Amino acid sequence: MTSLSAPLNVEFDYTRSLGPVLGRFITGLRDRRIEGIRGDDGRVHVPPVEYDPVTARKLTEWVEVAAAGTVRTWTWVSEPDEGQPLTRPFAWALIQLDGADTSMLHAVDVPSPDDIRTGMRVRVRWAADPVGSMHDIACFEPGEAVEAQAGQGEAVTMVTTPVRLAYTHSASAEETRYLDGLREGRLLGQRCPVCRKVYIPPRGACPTDGVPTVDEVELPDHGTVTTFCIVNVPFLGQRIAPPYVAAYVLLDGADIAFQHLILGCDASSVRMGMRVEAVWRPREEWQQSLANIDHFEPSGEPDAPFETYSQHL
Repeated sequence: MTSLSAPLNVEFDYTRSLGPVLGRFITGLRDRRIEGIRGDDGRVHVPPVEYDPVTARKLTEWVEVAAAGTVRTWTWVSEPDEGQPLTRPFAWALIQLDGADTSMLHAVDVPSPDDIRTGMRVRVRWAADPVGSMHDIACFEPGEAVEAQAGQGEAVTMVTTPVRLAYTHSASAEETRYLDGLREGRLLGQRCPVCRKVYIPPRGACPTDGVPTVDEVELPDHGTVTTFCIVNVPFLGQRIAPPYVAAYVLLDGADIAFQHLILGCDASSVRMGMRVEAVWRPREEWQQSLANIDHFEPSGEPDAPFETYSQHL
């Protein structure tokens, strides 16, 4: 049997409030101005910190620094990754701006590693259209500071940062069997030879006894809601309009529940112990994925007694 592998992408936009210190710093970048903050020992921190790193006192003395500085150390990036400041080879460098006592990490745009050195003077290359983010400093380039036209606008209080992770997932032999089973409309778990618990998806080993789980068990697509929550908050990428229910469903014969959607009924009617059955997508859409089960819905059976699932919450 050949184990499955597939590329996976995890991505979302992370939106956060900046607070008074980072908000002022980012607003300054939008206006093509760089500000640091003075610590209790007199050092100027750039980027600014909210609290002194030694005394933990809240810091309030702002200091404008220059848009040029000195490379303190650097490393060469010959093959830039997606999302990095430059699409061509560049240097990551720690740059101490004039007037600052700490260094900030940023990209330096030079043609080759022969064109950068420790002690080199560099200046900010501002983004053509500043929006109020760290990317308003497009990168650094060799040279001294030049006067930039100041921007203006309302204070920046929020930033949205895209987060992306692309990787290749290689399934274990047990997971491959489980995924191949889903493609055939089967739910395959494995039983521990010691405690006799049935795990789905299979783990390859019992987390309690630490022994291989080689006994394969096919489970029905009926089960019991053990716990649930009603989703009332909309978010980006949501495929179902709230309110709806995400629940842990314990398949009959299994000893561990997995999460899925409960649809086909009013969200307020879902309850612990409710009996449910899988609603499969059309067979022609089946693939090696639990997404073959579109959702679970009430089966119409009487609720399961609490004692039958109380050890699986």
